[in-house]
Amino acid sequence: MSLPKLAYLTGEYPRASDTFIQREIAALRALGHEVLSCSIRTTGAEHLVGPEQRAEHARTFKVLDACKSPLRLARAHLRWMARPGRYLRTLRLAWSTAPRGARGRLYNLIYFAEAGVLADELARQGVDHLHNHIAKASCTVAMLASELSGIPYSFTIHGPDIFFEPHHWRIDAKAARARFVACISDFCRSQLMCFAEQRHWDRFHIVHCAVNPDRYAAADHAGRHIVFVGRLAGVKGVPVLLEALRALDPDGLRLTVIGDGPDRATLEAQAAGLPVDFLGYRSQSEVAEILATADLFVLPSFAEGVPVVLMEAMAAQVPVVTTRIAGIPELVEHDVSGLLVPPGHATALAEALDALLADPERRRRMGAAGRAKVQADFNLSQEPAKLSALFCGYHAGTPPRGTRP
Repeated sequence: MSLPKLAYLTGEYPRASDTFIQREIAALRALGHEVLSCSIRTTGAEHLVGPEQRAEHARTFKVLDACKSPLRLARAHLRWMARPGRYLRTLRLAWSTAPRGARGRLYNLIYFAEAGVLADELARQGVDHLHNHIAKASCTVAMLASELSGIPYSFTIHGPDIFFEPHHWRIDAKAARARFVACISDFCRSQLMCFAEQRHWDRFHIVHCAVNPDRYAAADHAGRHIVFVGRLAGVKGVPVLLEALRALDPDGLRLTVIGDGPDRATLEAQAAGLPVDFLGYRSQSEVAEILATADLFVLPSFAEGVPVVLMEAMAAQVPVVTTRIAGIPELVEHDVSGLLVPPGHATALAEALDALLADPERRRRMGAAGRAKVQADFNLSQEPAKLSALFCGYHAGTPPRGTRP
């Protein structure tokens, strides 16, 4: 039996902060799936890091770019107007699931226009199944494109921000219409269950984001080099990290910050006088090289899903210090592969960092345990195959049973 042809849709693809989606698509292609990558917006050059991303960007279908052609937009919607019942039903769905107010209605009508063009492209390409990551605006487009074309869709839900405004993004309606939902953790699945009808719960499966452990080489990790990777925005808690850093012995201490974002200038000012290097975005290969020099990895976030950067650090046998929130304890076991601290507590964070910096042997044990956890449960050689099993099973009418496919 041939594998279903897939389309993947996100708001902006590819980009430096979402390399896990790129890896997932590559793994599905390696399993034999033909995958059409689609993006609502065109990724800015500053978010394309390395030749892999630039090549993937070149082959990706950009929805808004296509919509800018009046002829293409008109042809796509005329195609679906030939099925007036379906067209009007989709338009009604766009209207009924719009956020409150005139602005919300207007945006959903824009998403409806985008969905017509996307649905036309999927039909022309012979796509069997559409999958979305993130579940926000791009998932609204996916839901409407599915309703127009009859091509089934699914989505991966991550959190945490989608759960801050679940009614705004109508995750109840999206989950009800999706063929299935992939949740990145038990915690994430439970949050979706808060808002979706119980009759849909059996279609909520857990598929972890994953990394390739073999890509990460372990070094000795016997120094005082701390690494942070993440978007430089309030949710990541970097000011707490800088405060904690001031409480540590500065001898040999070094913090490398990888990533960029709206708070970078403010954070660089706050880091004045501290041994901190801000490197901006780096490619996957460059991140792996830097992790090979790290002695500790820190992520003091206030809200997360299950951070892929923690998986990468653990794959490199770097012990992690992070916050006890959301799905993180499903990845990091306290005092086994790292230390978990309360979010927002600089003193607790400093004490955890200091304790591990003072004990290289403890760090080595934690590093080995972390790599073993990633190899067992967050491995790119396993998780995409579970997602493939969902695509194939639902396509064949024999969906896998149980939470974990």
